[in-house]
Amino acid sequence: MARFAYFTLLVASIATLCAAISVPIQEPLRDDGLAPDKKKWGWEDCGDDDFPMHVTSLEISPDPPKPGEELTVTAVGETTERVDEGAYAEVAVKVGRIKILQKEIDLCEEARNANVSVQCPVKAGVYKVVQTVALPKEIPPAPFQVSVDGYTADDEDLICLKLHIDFRRNPFPGRGLLGL
Repeated sequence: MARFAYFTLLVASIATLCAAISVPIQEPLRDDGLAPDKKKWGWEDCGDDDFPMHVTSLEISPDPPKPGEELTVTAVGETTERVDEGAYAEVAVKVGRIKILQKEIDLCEEARNANVSVQCPVKAGVYKVVQTVALPKEIPPAPFQVSVDGYTADDEDLICLKLHIDFRRNPFPGRGLLGL
């Protein structure tokens, strides 16, 4: 369940960041125009093996995401324990080393507000959630890092996720250095 709430919150977080300012960092380009070893987005399940919830697959469309367009997130994950009302997540959004947003969200309430197919209480099992959201066109061209630490209603570890998404524009799409 935290999988869909995570991305719903990510999109909501990005919408609140529209006024953020970023100074682009100059980086060498590969043939596809991206900096070496850089992808436009990625994720990591950073939870220990004994955490009751893990994301096993995460896909987005379009890939990479584009400001002003709809973003469809397909998440697959598993929970080994029941998730009840009161489960929450602490979310932090950074641009570089600067934290621009820190927020605590109620996971069950976020799922209800987003009208997601999985609702609390969530029984142990494997779930697939597909959610589409509109990205604001005002998203600044900056690299964002989002961390989500989820907890049960009893304040025990539930899930840990990290996401990076880079909205900087490629000055030479589909081309190498200097467009050659």
